[in-house]
Amino acid sequence: MLLLPTSPMRQSLFRWMPFSSFSTVNVKGGPYNFVDGHKTDSMDSNGFTNVLNPATSKRLAKIAVSGVSDVDMAVKSSKKAYDSWSMLSGFERGKLVSQLGHKILKNLEALAHLEVENNGKPIWEARLDIQSCADCFLYFGGIASTISGKHIQLPNSSFGLVKRESLGVVGGIGAWNYPLQTCSWKVAPALACGNTMVYKPSELTPLTALALAELATEAGIPRGVFNIVQGSGETGKHLCCHPDVAKISFTGSVQTGKNILKLAADDLKRVTLELGGKNPLIIYDDCDLTNAVKGALLANFLSQGQVCSNGSRVFVQRSIVDRFTDEFVKATTQLAIGDPLDNKTQVGATVSKTHAEKVLAYIKQGVGEAPVQLCGGERVHMPKPFQNGYFISPCILTNCHDEMTAVREEIFGPVATILPFDTEEEVIHRANQTPYGLSAGIFTNDLRKAHRTSNRLQSGTIWVNNFNVTPVELPFGGFKQSGIGVECSTEAIQCYTQLKSTYIEMNDIDCPLYNTQ
Repeated sequence: MLLLPTSPMRQSLFRWMPFSSFSTVNVKGGPYNFVDGHKTDSMDSNGFTNVLNPATSKRLAKIAVSGVSDVDMAVKSSKKAYDSWSMLSGFERGKLVSQLGHKILKNLEALAHLEVENNGKPIWEARLDIQSCADCFLYFGGIASTISGKHIQLPNSSFGLVKRESLGVVGGIGAWNYPLQTCSWKVAPALACGNTMVYKPSELTPLTALALAELATEAGIPRGVFNIVQGSGETGKHLCCHPDVAKISFTGSVQTGKNILKLAADDLKRVTLELGGKNPLIIYDDCDLTNAVKGALLANFLSQGQVCSNGSRVFVQRSIVDRFTDEFVKATTQLAIGDPLDNKTQVGATVSKTHAEKVLAYIKQGVGEAPVQLCGGERVHMPKPFQNGYFISPCILTNCHDEMTAVREEIFGPVATILPFDTEEEVIHRANQTPYGLSAGIFTNDLRKAHRTSNRLQSGTIWVNNFNVTPVELPFGGFKQSGIGVECSTEAIQCYTQLKSTYIEMNDIDCPLYNTQ
């Protein structure tokens, strides 16, 4: 999920932006929960989590795992704030939500550096991510005043009102691959609609969400409207089960999403689930080959391959598979791996030792199923101070088939599998043979073919002649086991509101049951 620059000028701006010393962001020293307008310590911690810099494995923070009392305090604070926040007009809320977007822009460089330290992605990517977060708040702040209902004329001058109302307290649970972006995609529409939110970041990447909460207070958003509780999956379970939480919005793995859905079913909470995928990238032989190679790089190696929408099943029409593969390998082996804070780095550090070992195990298993490892797929040992970081060279596997583990399961790492195909009908059928349906990509210069293919692919987001571009104006969500509901765009408003119908009678009631005799 990346809002890519729309012009070379903007790309240059973010890749080479000088460091700005201005910032109000200061969260590393704790406390790490944020409730009722200020940082707070945990009251009933169930242990601690060491938050590490993925590039060095040095500890950034030691954060308490919030317990039931912590979650309850945060929810009560948000419930209290809801009474007044929901009564503001959309225009009043929108001004404050937009102001938070401006605060993010003013602190963009500091937030990007914090994201890099906590996540390991290259600094230029982090800058784009933080810019997209600001865009999200500016977008939803701008449309908050347009959230409206309908007047429906009924017989004999009676009429109906259909009002779109907020839900109450929303529980948000975020992902570690895009820490601030997944937070922003939930907080911005929720607050614009009049809800309040209690948000639990991933325990691996908890810091930028905390910084966002502080900036929200600086922007004038009332205390309690946006609270943070840190912790593990158990903390998230407490949030899902709290009786005063009206909705859960989650980004993460399919299995965790299923578990959240079961918890939410106990009291019929609403849910938005943005889950994983094993997405196809289809490259037809009439494509612009250079753009197709660029698209494959974007589809597989952004954020060290840790992207839910990645197109790691790279279907290439057989007549160009050799030419494409040669160019793809050439471009991949030239990617610069190194210090994530270096502007020249293109591949940073995998988020943790545990995840890196999981990715490497997938590659080893994949090679055991007979594909050819054309490049990468190994831990890259770096000089000090990065010798304890986990850097993995981008990997391309060929001679693959659809039943391979590396083709069927989401690896969530820098691993692309090349799969030749012959016909349009064949590739569409094979692309759809997955329980997931988050995204897909198509490269072709034939507009009719692009439309035909797009119409038949079972995916929530489809890119034609590009990949992993997620403007806030378009809805983002999955088909099948890749999720429920959407994030971004005006469609997200429906996910954070409910409809109330009011019938207004303008005449005496005609009641056959009423008898004065």
